[in-house]
Amino acid sequence: MSKDCLFCRILNKEMESKTVHEDERCIAFEDINPQAPTHILVVPRQHIASLNEVAAQDAALLGHLQLVAAQLAQQRGLAESGYRTVLNTGRGAGQSIFHLHLHLLGGRGFRWPPG
Repeated sequence: MSKDCLFCRILNKEMESKTVHEDERCIAFEDINPQAPTHILVVPRQHIASLNEVAAQDAALLGHLQLVAAQLAQQRGLAESGYRTVLNTGRGAGQSIFHLHLHLLGGRGFRWPPG
């Protein structure tokens, strides 16, 4: 955990969030600046700055984040219409909080390529 990290502060219950899922490996909460009708952040409890810092032993954690996102998408009724999961890595890709997190976006149409 990092005392300067916004997501670590949320994980430590030092800041409030609209939590929609919590387990031993991660927490998921509503984004405060949503880019779609459904915009949930899935954040591992382990502080990893970005995808650049993951190691082979983190593979199960990364898979777990995706499984949680799929479960939340199902609960929100997004499975049929479609949804997007995104991991931004680095400032150039839009990462603004340097604690790995997965965005679950849905409830509107998306275009390709993104960005």
